[in-house]
Amino acid sequence: MEIEFFPLELPFLHGIFFLMAVLESIRVALEALSSNKIRSTLTMLGVIIGVFAVICLVSIGEGAKAYVSKELMGIGSNLLVVTPGKAKTSGGPPISVDSAKKLTYEDAEFIARRSTAVKQVAPIVMGTGKVKYENRSRDTTVLGVTYDFQQVRNLHVEIGSFISADDVDARRKVCTLGRVVKQELFGESNPLGKMVKINDVSFRVIGIMEKKGITFGFNIDDIVFIPVKTAQELYDTDKLFEILAAATSEKEVDEAKRQITQLLIKRHREEDFTITTQAAMLESMNSILTTLTWVLGAIAGISLVVGGIGIMNIMLVSVSERTHEIGIRKAVGAKRRDILSQFLVESITISALGGLLGMILGVGLARGLAFSFPSLPVKVSLWSIILALSFSIFVGIFFGVYPAHKASELDPIEALRHE
Repeated sequence: MEIEFFPLELPFLHGIFFLMAVLESIRVALEALSSNKIRSTLTMLGVIIGVFAVICLVSIGEGAKAYVSKELMGIGSNLLVVTPGKAKTSGGPPISVDSAKKLTYEDAEFIARRSTAVKQVAPIVMGTGKVKYENRSRDTTVLGVTYDFQQVRNLHVEIGSFISADDVDARRKVCTLGRVVKQELFGESNPLGKMVKINDVSFRVIGIMEKKGITFGFNIDDIVFIPVKTAQELYDTDKLFEILAAATSEKEVDEAKRQITQLLIKRHREEDFTITTQAAMLESMNSILTTLTWVLGAIAGISLVVGGIGIMNIMLVSVSERTHEIGIRKAVGAKRRDILSQFLVESITISALGGLLGMILGVGLARGLAFSFPSLPVKVSLWSIILALSFSIFVGIFFGVYPAHKASELDPIEALRHE
């Protein structure tokens, strides 16, 4: 009778043996690292700095993207911006130097009257001026606006009132102050009804805006608002800086853009303006910030490559130091692949440990910055952590192959003779 033994060549047993071999290699690698802590730490330093830098810089880039999205969404999702001039090159060189295009207050009124997809239109004149009250003065931005401006930009008045339609039509010399301007000129006293001078022209203060802060680097609190027609007189111009238009809903943005385009072409006889939607602005900003994030991440990744070269160098030294040990292992039956895997696992262990320490430092610093400076846009993303760790392990594999191959190719007799 033939006895059938348990088939030892089952695939799962191969897997167990392989796993045990890997764990043993990791244990040997950790022992080798712990036997020379300073050298191991210096070897890992490049990887630590690389992963740390990648996570920190990508976190700042991701935070900036989140900040831009939040700021854009904060002013509504149905905003269109009409600016003079066409942001597209066509035709030959300009014939006349006086080719600057312009938008006018009448353009804004025409859009407001004719467009069914636009609910509010805000023509804007922008300038700078010295605002003065008694012996205090401040150079600041002056915006000529209409009542709809605060609706379109989601701004609110804290005390008093904003520029009204009557103020615009009557070209009244009244103004609403931002918080910073009010504080600088009047301190804690009430400025309502007081007269200030803007470029030596007297204006009566009718309101103070709620604190808004900085948007896209533009301090809303450091602005003086006056009626748009008064601003045109003050700066002796009939041009507008831009026109803001709010579509009736987010779904109507494309239709609003189409209608505004047709209406302005009808008035100007050509498309000499540019309309930008919030989606386009967001896409453009995200594209720039994504490119910037990848560039910063790539620069930081150079540290990982430098760290990999350091790992390869130290592994070559390790092979040289342990040549006799390699000879003994081969003499007792170790195969070429065993030596190869041992040194490769050691290289990967060094880079993985470095990556882990870099991740802890990077995430810690990013979260520390976000906690200490709430205004600083920092967002730690999982994909950047996985990417940095994966790249650090890849560096260990890539730069560990050559030393491991060199060790595995050693002749056992020559290796045993090595002192």
